[in-house]
Amino acid sequence: MENRIHNLVKALPEEFEAAIITSDVNRYYFLGMQSSAGTLVVLKDKAYFIIDFRYIELAKRTIKNAEVILQGKLYEQVKEILTKHNVKTVWTEQTLSLSSYNAFKKALEGFELSLDCPLTKEIEDLRAIKTKQELEYIQTAQKFTDAGFKRICEVLAAGKKEKDMAVELEYFMKKEGAEDLAFSTILVSGKNSSLPHGVPGDKIIEKGDFVTMDFGSKYRGYCTDMTRTVAIGSVTDEMKHVYDTVLTAQLKALDMIKAGVVCGDVDKIARDYIYQNGFEGRFGHGLGHSVGIEIHERPTFSQNIKDVLKEGMVMTVEPGIYLPEKFGVRIEDTVYVTQTGLINVAKSPKELIIL
Repeated sequence: MENRIHNLVKALPEEFEAAIITSDVNRYYFLGMQSSAGTLVVLKDKAYFIIDFRYIELAKRTIKNAEVILQGKLYEQVKEILTKHNVKTVWTEQTLSLSSYNAFKKALEGFELSLDCPLTKEIEDLRAIKTKQELEYIQTAQKFTDAGFKRICEVLAAGKKEKDMAVELEYFMKKEGAEDLAFSTILVSGKNSSLPHGVPGDKIIEKGDFVTMDFGSKYRGYCTDMTRTVAIGSVTDEMKHVYDTVLTAQLKALDMIKAGVVCGDVDKIARDYIYQNGFEGRFGHGLGHSVGIEIHERPTFSQNIKDVLKEGMVMTVEPGIYLPEKFGVRIEDTVYVTQTGLINVAKSPKELIIL
C-alpha cells in the first residue's frame, strides 16, 4: 500500500505542523489496520500511532508508516511528541467529538488546537480517489452483493416476511465471503416500498407487490451499495410505467458520467426526466454518493452540487420514484469513474423481474 500519510502531508498547506487523527475510518485509511481505538499523530516528517494493549501486537506487525507506541497516559504521550518536534499548532478532524476536543485542549495547554483547518477536506479529497487496489476490494464486495441478489430472487415469494427475507439475503452474502454488511439492509414491499429507508418488518409479502432491496457487502473495509426492485406475481400498467421511468433516468445519468462532469448536472438529467414524466416531487433524495470505507463519502450527486467528477471516484447512481401509500421503485449501481466514462461495478440485471 502506498504511504498515504506521506500523501496527506504533501497535500496540506505549508503552514501545517501536526495533526491528531482519531476517527476509525481515517485511521484505517492511513494505517491499513482496523481498530476501535488509537491516536495517530502526523508531523511533517514522521508519524506516531499510540494504541492500547489490545492492538499493540497487531499494530507492530502491520503498520509500516508510523512508529507504534503502547498507550499509557495518552495526553502526556501526545504532548511529549509535540514538544519534541517543536510544534505550536495542532490540527484536528472536524469529526472529533466535543468531549474529545475539550479533553485534548485541556491536556495540550500551550498548544493551539484547531478544528477550523484544511485537514478534514484534504483527507476527504484523498479518500475520494480510489486506487486500483481499493477498486478491487469494492469489486470483490460487489461479487458477494450480486450473489446475494441472485440467491434472494430464488427464494423471494408471496407469503414470506420482509425481515425473514432480509436475514436470508444478509446470511447468503456473508456465507459467500463478505466480511460484514456495508449498512443495514432495506427490504420492503408493497406500500412500504414507498419509504426510501424503510425497515424490514413483519409485513407479509403479497402477490402484486413491488419489493425494493437496498443492500451491500463489505470486503477489506470497503463497501458496495446496490438497489434492485422486483415484482411478485404481476405488475399493473402504472407499476411498469414507474419502473421504466426510473430505469431510463438511471441509464441517462450513467451515460453522462465521466471525469470532468459536474456532479449536480448528473443529478439534473435524471431528475428532469423523472419530473417530465409526471413525478415531480416524488424523487426527494440525491441521485447518489461516493462509496469507500464509509457507505456515504464525498462527493455527492445532488442538486446544485458543483463538485467535478475525477477519474478514480466511486459513485452510486440511485434514482427513485415513491408514491405514498402505493409503492416505490429505486434502482442503484455502484460505478467507477474513468476519463471517458465509467466501469459499472454492479453486474446484477436491471430489467424488470417478475418472480
